[in-house]
Amino acid sequence: MRGVSPSTGETVTAFAVYMTANAGLTARETTFSAQLPPMPLPLLAVDTPSMLFRAFYALPDSIVGSDGKPVNALLGTANLVLREVEAHRPRTVVLCFGPDAASYRTELYPAYHAERAAAMPDALAPQFAAARDFFDAFGWTVATSDDLEADDLLGTYASREAEAGGRALLLTGDRDMYQCAGERVTVLYVKTGGKGAEEVGPSEVEERYGVPPALVPDFIALRGDPSDGLPGAKGVGPKTAAELLRRHGSLEAVLENAIRERRPALRGALLDAADDLRAFKDIATLRDAGVDPPPDRETDWVGAAAAAHERGMNRLAERLLAAAS
Repeated sequence: MRGVSPSTGETVTAFAVYMTANAGLTARETTFSAQLPPMPLPLLAVDTPSMLFRAFYALPDSIVGSDGKPVNALLGTANLVLREVEAHRPRTVVLCFGPDAASYRTELYPAYHAERAAAMPDALAPQFAAARDFFDAFGWTVATSDDLEADDLLGTYASREAEAGGRALLLTGDRDMYQCAGERVTVLYVKTGGKGAEEVGPSEVEERYGVPPALVPDFIALRGDPSDGLPGAKGVGPKTAAELLRRHGSLEAVLENAIRERRPALRGALLDAADDLRAFKDIATLRDAGVDPPPDRETDWVGAAAAAHERGMNRLAERLLAAAS
């Protein structure tokens, strides 16, 4: 099974569960049950830019390191990821980085991420630059793309892990990632002001958007996404977007049938913006980043503690050393 390596501890736990549940079976039946494969440990892929931004605004920049410079984003991101490591015991952690706006997306629609590009605070930029070395000390894989965004890397890692028979967890604050939710992929969505991440699977996506994960890019195109600078179709909100997609099955089918739409304002909005809406869907659809599942790597608690102590994060260093022992 490529990219999947269950731990001995999980195998023992699974065996104990099977033995307890099948206490009344015959020896032959119990042996068969005990040989069932344990659930593979998941891959945890992190939308690192999203976490750094959220941590920066969640914690005061008066939290400084040994050099007197802010470390709030690094500290907050480490805590966010460690919370999920402790909760899910992943086989490995991948921290994904990429440009804020892939060039092909801004070529499709120049206003894409335009407001975000100008919003990098002075106190956050050095923490972005230091993040790779800092988190590499945790024993976590750091993956970077020059051409594609962190979202694309997350989506590709999730797809490869699922194809290999494993499970993937995607830690993000971007709802675009809902398109990845599936039987083997769970989105760990971090909300502003929330504690920890919320698990989002296919049923949660349908409950929130009214469409399955595969139609999330179509939904975003119609409804728009202010955080990405995508306006959507004029006058189309989430309910109308979901209703159109349930009725027609895809954005392209919605546009092909727009001329027959009975509501004049909606018909005009769809026809007038057809080309833009196709571009918005392309922008919202994740691209394959061409990566393979990373090998198993345990968290290096001692190395992480040393990196935290070096940057003046003494309480985090103590917590990490406690975990190591």
